[in-house]
Parts: sequence; C-alpha cells; structure tokens
Amino acid sequence: MTVQVCYAGLDETSLLDIQVPVNANILQVIQQSGILQIHPEIDVNVLKVGVFGKLKALDSCLHSGDRIEIYRPLVADPMEARRRRAKKQALT
Repeated sequence: MTVQVCYAGLDETSLLDIQVPVNANILQVIQQSGILQIHPEIDVNVLKVGVFGKLKALDSCLHSGDRIEIYRPLVADPMEARRRRAKKQALT
C-alpha cells in the first residue's frame, strides 16, 4: 500500500510517498521512509505524530493513502503570539 510521510522543518519541508506492507505501523514507515536521514533533528521518541491531523501512537496501523505527519514543537506560544499581534495592531 502507499502512504505519505511529511515533516515541515524550519528550513525545509519533506513529503515522501512510500510503498509499505499492509500491516505496517507508523514507526516502521517513518524508519523505512528515510526521513530521519533527511531531517536528523527528528526524534520520534520525543516529537508527536499523527495521521491527517489526528494524534496517533507510533504502533498505530495504517491504511492505504494515509499521510503520517511528524509534528515539531511550536516556536512560540499561540496565545502569546496573538496577544503581541493584537497589541501591535492597537498601536497603529
């Protein structure tokens, strides 16, 4: 079956299509995809992963056409960033 592995790093985004066995889990696919070599900063034991925006465990089974998303930590707190934007707009 075919699945996608995607990761949006700070400098580069990768979207890889990969053929995997029917009973493959998320961790197996990530390791097989080669994305860990492309983005050595990825630590699958720390970062969260999901399928189509829904968080999943590394041992979750996949379906044909699934897109595995590897999430990196947020650079800024979303609420704090919103406050800064609102304050900046109020000053202009």
